[in-house]
Parts: sequence; structure tokens; C-alpha cells
Amino acid sequence: MGFSVDDKKLKRAGLDYWEYLDITYYKGLADFFSRNPDGKFYYFTTKGQNVYTQVNYPENCFLVFGREDAGLPEELLFQNPDTCVRLPMGTGIRSLNLSNTVAVAVYETLRQWNFPELSGAGNLTRFRWEDASHG
Repeated sequence: MGFSVDDKKLKRAGLDYWEYLDITYYKGLADFFSRNPDGKFYYFTTKGQNVYTQVNYPENCFLVFGREDAGLPEELLFQNPDTCVRLPMGTGIRSLNLSNTVAVAVYETLRQWNFPELSGAGNLTRFRWEDASHG
């Protein structure tokens, strides 16, 4: 992974979410695929021919991301052209960093699933939306 999940800074950054995580560790891609033989996989890569918003993500699919410095192996991408997806970027401009790409991809998937178990409404701290003027 390139980092330790025991790292203090990592835990502090995700402090509000650790209790909701179910982390599974794999020895590598081969181990991952062998333990998920029926999975539907979408490979996020700057080399993909499909735009991520033009894909319908089924329930229980896997969004697969490579290392920020190297991406996913080209052999894997070449063997799965229909499920290689990308975020549109300007020509000659660096791609988004990995955490931003993951956030965009995950929220697109959740949007398609109608944000299961997530609140769609926000609440003010000192006021009530119902009391606001709508003029």
C-alpha cells in the first residue's frame, strides 16, 4: 500500500470513519482476483477509453485503482478494455491525485445507487430551513 494503516496521521485524517471500515488485505492482484472470482471490476486509469460517468456500476462491483506513481499494469488494462474507465483531463495536464480520483469515482457510483444509507439533507446549526424566506 505504501503506508501503514496504523499510522497516527492516517488515523487522524479518517478519525470519524474508522469504525465503519471493513478492511480486507490481499497479497497482490492475483490474490484479490482469486478471492473475488465473481466480481465485476472497473479499472480507473488515465489510459482508459471509457469515461467514468458513461458506465453503469452494478451493486457489489469493485472500483480498482493503481498506485499513484505507476497506475495499474498495462497487461491488466489491455485484457479488460471495456471496463477501463478514466476521468476526463486536459491534454498535457497532470491527472488528479489518487485520493481525489477515488472520491470522484466512489461518489459517482453512490449517486447511481441513490446514495444508499447516506443522508441527502443538510441541517443548519442555529436556524431551520423551514423558517427561511423563499422569496
